[in-house]
Amino acid sequence: MVAYEVTEPGESTPAGLAAVSITSETRQRMGLKLGTVEKRALTREVRTSALIGPDETRLFNVTTKIEGWVEVLFVNVTGQSVAKGDPLLTIYSPNLVSAQQEYLIALQATEKLAADKATAVARGGTDLLAAARRRLQLWDINDDQIQRLEKTREVEKTMTLFAAASGVVLEKKVLAGQKILPGDSLLVIADLSTVWADADIYQSDLPYVQVGMSVSIAIPYWPDKAFKGTVTFITPTLDPATRTVKARLVIENPELLLKPNMYANARLSAPLGEVLAIPESAVMRTGDHTYAFKDGGDGKLIPTEIKIGPRSGDYFQLLDGLAAGDNVVTSANFLVDSESSMKAAISAMSESEKDQH
Repeated sequence: MVAYEVTEPGESTPAGLAAVSITSETRQRMGLKLGTVEKRALTREVRTSALIGPDETRLFNVTTKIEGWVEVLFVNVTGQSVAKGDPLLTIYSPNLVSAQQEYLIALQATEKLAADKATAVARGGTDLLAAARRRLQLWDINDDQIQRLEKTREVEKTMTLFAAASGVVLEKKVLAGQKILPGDSLLVIADLSTVWADADIYQSDLPYVQVGMSVSIAIPYWPDKAFKGTVTFITPTLDPATRTVKARLVIENPELLLKPNMYANARLSAPLGEVLAIPESAVMRTGDHTYAFKDGGDGKLIPTEIKIGPRSGDYFQLLDGLAAGDNVVTSANFLVDSESSMKAAISAMSESEKDQH
């Protein structure tokens, strides 16, 4: 048992504890050390898991506005990489062939009527050509293809669909020779140079996660490589199964190392500012109380109820109970706590005996 001097009751202490005085020699034998309550720049760190997925704003659905048949398919497998402007497939469409023929007829008529002195007739030919050109454009025939049609005066049997962006084919829903209808989804291309990560945020961490804050993620098989990103969205509802909220993280992925459906470890840091802090090793907890032993001078150690905030490394934010500059016990706490509890019990027994007499 630790040697201590009994102090008179009267200090305001947590229930079941009492102040004790321990000599310097005994403190040295116990290995008792003190830390200081002071202002420090603290950061709340939230660590959680995240699931990598494609950036939905960088998904491109390849579709067509005409009915026809797929003649040539240049993209043969799911997962194939494509560059912007690469041909994806060719489509034969009788409607498209008719539209090109109508454009050539309108073009020839306009050229013949251009020399006509009747202004209204010439304008009519021009309007007819513009309408035929607009019809082709509405079917996604680009200006280069229209200029080629004007130059060659030859109707193209097929129309080629080109990649609108560079990326990877995530979905392939078409085969060569297949008939397609307007609006059919043929391919889905994803630009994976930027990806999303859905992170699980527990309710206790929600006050510290804000849209716009920076985030770092790492993948288990490559823990030394960090990927930087930003929180862009927090779901307004809680997942009833996991009791978590999803935070959407936008992560730069220039080397394409992050793959959809890959799990990652996310770390979010929320600065708390310069606040009053207490060493983590000084904090004692029971079911009902959180307290620390304050050095009251002259060898006295006083159990003091405290209120703490979030943890940051080896410190807790201190909300109430102690002041800056107070010294608190940071080692041998449990020996001091044992003596404090014993003293409180002895004092309670003494008071009980006095009441009985």
